[in-house]
Amino acid sequence: MIESESPMGDPLTHINKEGEAVMVDVSAKAETTRVAVAEGRIRMNEAAFRAISEGSAKKGDVLAAARIAGIMAVKNTPDLIPLCHRLLIEKATVTFTFEEDHVLYAQCEVKTSGKTGVEMEALCGVSVALLTVYDMAKAIDRSMEIYDVRVVSKAGGKSGDYERQSR
Repeated sequence: MIESESPMGDPLTHINKEGEAVMVDVSAKAETTRVAVAEGRIRMNEAAFRAISEGSAKKGDVLAAARIAGIMAVKNTPDLIPLCHRLLIEKATVTFTFEEDHVLYAQCEVKTSGKTGVEMEALCGVSVALLTVYDMAKAIDRSMEIYDVRVVSKAGGKSGDYERQSR
């Protein structure tokens, strides 16, 4: 295997033949509608779960702050991930669902019409939303655990659609 190939023999698009990091040239790609959805969870103790679900956390509305933080993260992904393209984001949503065992589920959906996908933006959005939940509730529970952050679906582009299969 040469340095510019994946273990499956496919070219690594962020590494040139000399092994140097490069931004992928998307100039010849067609613009298509692209959508990605990422999810994640944060487990916490009962007191933190109750404070967030009841809106009684001392720092304020945890979910509103986390939603805004997640959307801001989507818009600023290229500032965080060095080789990401700056995209015109046409839609970004962050939603939350309270689950059993004091778990808060977060999902981020991102949409654009462009030449490259928005998976990294969706992952950044859901990650920062969950980090914001932690930040705003850490006085109640410092042992919160963020987990299962992953892309669950993507649509558009040359590689086609992807839907995560449950394991």
